Amino acid sequence: MTERRLLLVNGPNLNLLGTRQPEIYGSTTLADIEKSVTALAAEFGFEVRAVQSNHEGALVDAIQAARTDCAGIIINPAAYSHTSVAIADALTSVELPVAEVHLSNIHRREEFRHHSYVSAVAEMVICGAGAAGYEYAVRYLVGRV
Repeated sequence: MTERRLLLVNGPNLNLLGTRQPEIYGSTTLADIEKSVTALAAEFGFEVRAVQSNHEGALVDAIQAARTDCAGIIINPAAYSHTSVAIADALTSVELPVAEVHLSNIHRREEFRHHSYVSAVAEMVICGAGAAGYEYAVRYLVGRV
């Protein structure tokens, strides 16, 4: 087991970051986020495995795989935050510390976005900090594990 690895999970439509609704999500691309997370984690001696999918089952599979070789999970479940009991169950089942990240403040948006199934199982939640939220999550998990 490589205990000095973090899993970075990004959900549906986050592959369009930088071009999709920049007034809400900013102009930073997913590639930029993955690069900054990987660089910051490396400063602390951690590797990062990044996965993005628009398919719930692929995200569940990646989360389950982390149980054998990761020390923690950073996840932006995107729209699955509000709908996926399966992702929440997977996060619970792997028994790793979880940091949930949202680029926008989900509590200032539409009512249906105010609830996150993932928040109930995450140790910490960052929303509304833009791409910097991912770096805060790295620092939290590195300090936690």
